Amino acid sequence: MITVLLLLHLFVTIALIGTILIQRSEGGGLGIGGSQGMGSFMSGRGTATLLTRSTAVLGTAFMVLSLTLAVMNRGASTGTGHDILAQPPAPS
Repeated sequence: MITVLLLLHLFVTIALIGTILIQRSEGGGLGIGGSQGMGSFMSGRGTATLLTRSTAVLGTAFMVLSLTLAVMNRGASTGTGHDILAQPPAPS
């Protein structure tokens, strides 16, 4: 199960990087001071392109997969030899 989630996480990460790199740089710091003004900032009124929507979907999937993998792997490294800080130093 974890292997499948890791592979899905890898594909989502690659797709997210590609989607972000394809987008045109608009500048202006999150649209503030652009032609749309503050009325459409962070609201549903602004027109969103396919790339913007896909970036949002891929970003959400990335966060959900990251949190899921973190919760599933919680406590997985409590075996012997994994935690170097829990072992006392060897005498020299």
